[in-house]
Amino acid sequence: LSLPLALQRIGLQLRATLENITRLRAEGEDFRWYLKLKCGNCGEVSEKWQYLRLMDSAPLKGGRGSATMVQKCKLCSRENSIDILSQTIKPYNAEDSEKFKTIVEFECRGLEPVDFQPQARFAAEGAESGTPFNDINLLEKDWNDYDEKTKESVGIYEVTHKFVKC
Repeated sequence: LSLPLALQRIGLQLRATLENITRLRAEGEDFRWYLKLKCGNCGEVSEKWQYLRLMDSAPLKGGRGSATMVQKCKLCSRENSIDILSQTIKPYNAEDSEKFKTIVEFECRGLEPVDFQPQARFAAEGAESGTPFNDINLLEKDWNDYDEKTKESVGIYEVTHKFVKC
């Protein structure tokens, strides 16, 4: 019998340069966090991007509650899980610009995120105007638009990330 893998909390930190924009955030229960996940037991890394959503839940073996994703490793057959801690989801604000900030934490049991790809469905608002910008796609690591209220360009540039143990 293999021992259960230790629970660890891993934070996803974002860094970007914000221009006239604030409250960049993952919007909604169906927001997709695209990750590459590594098995903590054998080290196998998923070659495909996998996404986690708050709305998803799967039961853990032995009635230990549930997690956002429960997955059997293709290589070593270990059952691993990863859970989005919803209360840790934070916006990235104008004053965070050019600094790393934790925007979400994951509770990991045997599944560790090793890469993150920001995609669609981010939301933000004009720093001065409060103009809402929805469905921001950060796949290109850069995004820009125009704020009609302030007659200024708005943008999110040089999006990068890292994972930290919490």
